[in-house]
Amino acid sequence: MTGEVPRQAAPRREVVTGEPRRVRPLPRYRAQAEIDEQTALGDAYVRSLMRSQLRAGMSAFAVLALVAGTLPLAFAALSQRAVVWVVLGFAAYPLLTLLGWWYVRRAERNERDFARLVKGRPPP
Repeated sequence: MTGEVPRQAAPRREVVTGEPRRVRPLPRYRAQAEIDEQTALGDAYVRSLMRSQLRAGMSAFAVLALVAGTLPLAFAALSQRAVVWVVLGFAAYPLLTLLGWWYVRRAERNERDFARLVKGRPPP
């Protein structure tokens, strides 16, 4: 022998792990369950949505009634038939369209906020 050092086999690697961790499910937000089970709290959630939708509808109706109620006064003050027909034929429609657009946006926002509440996400 020429003085070589005998090679030892490399120690085998071992993977050290701890106890298996349990993944805890996220707690389910109870609002949906409250609504499904028709409890008093779930009823309060639904009533709040209905109240906000009613408030939006009554606001739109109040603006419409105010505008429609003042039209006869405006027509009496104008006393020109051409202007009356222009107001009735053209000027009223942009206002009605704007009012409808506002109402739909408000109703959709109410529903979106309610859905966020039920899913347990905070409002933006």
